[in-house]
Amino acid sequence: MKYLLALICLGLSSSLLAESDFDKTEAKLKVAMEHERRGEDNSRDKNRMPVETLKFFGLRDDMTVLELLPGGGWYTRLLAPVLEDDGKLYVSIGAERVAKATEGQAGFGALELIPFNRENFIRTPGVRRVSVPEFSFAIKKKNVDLVLTFRNLHNFDEEGRHNMNKAVFKVLKSGGHYGIIDHTRRHMEADHNEVWRRMDPVQVIKEIEAAGFEFVDYSNLHYRADDELRYEVGRKSVSGNTDRFTLLFKKP
Repeated sequence: MKYLLALICLGLSSSLLAESDFDKTEAKLKVAMEHERRGEDNSRDKNRMPVETLKFFGLRDDMTVLELLPGGGWYTRLLAPVLEDDGKLYVSIGAERVAKATEGQAGFGALELIPFNRENFIRTPGVRRVSVPEFSFAIKKKNVDLVLTFRNLHNFDEEGRHNMNKAVFKVLKSGGHYGIIDHTRRHMEADHNEVWRRMDPVQVIKEIEAAGFEFVDYSNLHYRADDELRYEVGRKSVSGNTDRFTLLFKKP
């Protein structure tokens, strides 16, 4: 009984420690969220819940982080200021635009672009998804703590996802994590125009485990019960309210 109580107390202590570990990062994140550099980007905070999301993924302000396919830089503009003093932020794959837009700006001193030749994208006429060949991220030290990508896997075919997942595995240090969010598709639903930007989370888990990762956890932060999973995510009736899966993996 005493042993059981000791284990419970140890678990509670570890949980409280994990909470306190995030306090400094959360404070920096909230400052970044209020900064004018974001422009109108804060309009999606309620939907995307960046504090809760990045806490789930285990972000800390002294980490080395790689963000893939940052698009317009919605998360980049939060990650870079948080990591500026004690960490490092790499961006890669379709990241040239955000790197150029933030170059020389205060808050982005930790940001570094890892080039990815756009000629690597393999496009098949009439097919929306692209593929990429086997590749490696040109980061000298394989000391990345955390790789993140938000609503991007659906843009790649199975081979492309496999090659990207393997590249992520190689660049992460042992014990590093891989966090993913994407739009949910029903399990084993056949591909068609209305769901092409949705992913079956079971399939995603299997694919990433096949690349060598261990599945760690999932979160229902972005679960939306009223999304019927039937319609294209860009439809006005669906956009901004899609059910999204949130998954975390670890490199052994």
